[in-house]
Amino acid sequence: MSSLFIADLHLDDSRPQITQLFEQYLAGDEVRGADALYILGDLVEAWIGDDDDAELPRRIALATRAVRDAGVPVYFMVGNRDFLLGEAFAERAGLTLLDDGTVHDLYGTPTLLMHGDVLCTDDVAYQAVRRSVRTPEWKSQVLAMSLDARRAFAAKARQDSRAHTGSTHETIMDVNAGAVAEALRTAGVRHLIHGHTHRPAIHHFDLDGQTAERIVLGDWYEQGSVLRVTPEKRELRALQS
Repeated sequence: MSSLFIADLHLDDSRPQITQLFEQYLAGDEVRGADALYILGDLVEAWIGDDDDAELPRRIALATRAVRDAGVPVYFMVGNRDFLLGEAFAERAGLTLLDDGTVHDLYGTPTLLMHGDVLCTDDVAYQAVRRSVRTPEWKSQVLAMSLDARRAFAAKARQDSRAHTGSTHETIMDVNAGAVAEALRTAGVRHLIHGHTHRPAIHHFDLDGQTAERIVLGDWYEQGSVLRVTPEKRELRALQS
């Protein structure tokens, strides 16, 4: 019995070895024998819409659909790089979409699942951009553009993101402890799994006099990262490409 969690794969044509690792991992015994696979956002470096006719989305859909067809549910939560992913691609890829901030019971432990970016409240500039691009009006305007225009727009957005990351102190881009506590209190749970910050670790801390747990998933830029949750333990490990 196990549930598997991955996030922040940032799949992109510039890192073909990581796409291959993703495909190999999803075709392997661990995934095919799991109770569920969760992907908590930023599956790709940039998602320009469900109508993208590039090769990478097709490969992703084949890999995730095969897992679902093997009897393993694949849950997907959008991140800040793929929030334009919608129902059309989810249907093709065999994905069950989750809202950010969903609580799932993991072998008797109610656990809050998030991408994690909304917890980085100290990064005021990022949060302002996040609010503006998540509106239905903004999404509709972007998706009305041609694919070529969207690809150019995504490339510019990645450049801007790298510039922001390079000029912002790391502590500002990490989660805010108060935001974490508030999210857990609102959800009524003491366990949280999220990605986004690329700082894989298992943290234990006090929440209103009780021990709470926050697990941060690793990114897939240089290697893979997976969290395996069983009734007995939580194991966070790297996957070598």
